[in-house]
Amino acid sequence: MNRRDSLKSILLGSVATGLALNGCTSNVQKPDGLPKAEEGLLYGRTESEKLRDKKLFESVFFSEHELSTIAVLCDIILPKSEAYASATEADTAEFIAFIVKDIREHQTPLRGGVMWLDSFSNKLYNKEFIKCSEEEQFNICDQIAYPGKTKPELIQGEAFFTRLRNLTLTGYYTSKIGMEELGYKGNTPNVWDGVPDHILKKHGFEYEEAWLAKCVDQSKRGDIAQWDDEGNLIS
Repeated sequence: MNRRDSLKSILLGSVATGLALNGCTSNVQKPDGLPKAEEGLLYGRTESEKLRDKKLFESVFFSEHELSTIAVLCDIILPKSEAYASATEADTAEFIAFIVKDIREHQTPLRGGVMWLDSFSNKLYNKEFIKCSEEEQFNICDQIAYPGKTKPELIQGEAFFTRLRNLTLTGYYTSKIGMEELGYKGNTPNVWDGVPDHILKKHGFEYEEAWLAKCVDQSKRGDIAQWDDEGNLIS
């Protein structure tokens, strides 16, 4: 099992997603990321919820430097390969930027984590994390990416990286790209030929011919049923 498959197992087999999204505003994603405030929302909301959503979409929490640093980390956690898209290709950094506005308990740990990361990077390489080479960035992440193996003085960095990893996995695997990678189908309609005859007979039921022609004929499954004033099926 490669590293990416291991991360998928962690996501699907743990409560990381629930912790990351607890209290998150319900939202239907567009293929290109979160909807913009001026485009309107794609789901039913009360007026007070619409106002809250508008405020969230229009507000900004992360600075450009903070968001750039988070984007680099997201792609270190889920990098692009021949088989898979990178985390940033699924707008994962933008997802995290939205989540911190919706769930404020993430704000201080993530902002403080970026500050810690830059401080640690400066101690090692005399420059901010995003200005480091890829090899230097990996060396830093390797020191904080494995709970239980982290040096005591780096525990704050471990907590930050773990939180960001959970949010990255949540953002990626709830995006269109990520769900396609998982093979998640959701409520996808399939072909149904009706209840078997022996089950119907056992319970004293049978299909009416009009219903069979309309509802079990799969070539007509996209047709909208028509009814007369007395509630009888016309076509």
